[in-house]
Amino acid sequence: MTEYGPGQGPGARALTEDEILKILATQPFGTLATLKRSGQPHLATMVINWNPEERLIRISSAEGRIKVKHLQNDPRATVQLQGENVFSYAIAEGKAELSEVTETPGDAVGRELLAMAGGFDDPADETAFLEEMTKGRRLVIRLKVDRLYGTALDA
Repeated sequence: MTEYGPGQGPGARALTEDEILKILATQPFGTLATLKRSGQPHLATMVINWNPEERLIRISSAEGRIKVKHLQNDPRATVQLQGENVFSYAIAEGKAELSEVTETPGDAVGRELLAMAGGFDDPADETAFLEEMTKGRRLVIRLKVDRLYGTALDA
């Protein structure tokens, strides 16, 4: 291990796209930043679902949540994901679209939420999940990623 004196050490480096995509593929949690009317960010830790083919991050939320209200006013959003250690991170930026609220167990939005959850082996658990999503007035935030970047500090 290299030792550094006070104020010395390696500088940060930009992550490659492959490194960023690996973080997106393996990190299930991210911090979603939406914009308040004041322009200040609102941050919320969320479970994310990354689809590399569509360059799309899906996030489950509920009708009426503050992040949903922010995205209704301004669809710009950012997700930050921690890399392999606290010295690396990936950022995904884009515009979000909000699905309809799931109204009937098994409707299209409910099925999308089920796919995000990974499904269930027991059909009764799947049914219970879909019913709970309907009761909870769940919807899907779909962040269409148009910019990726990240940084690592190889210390």
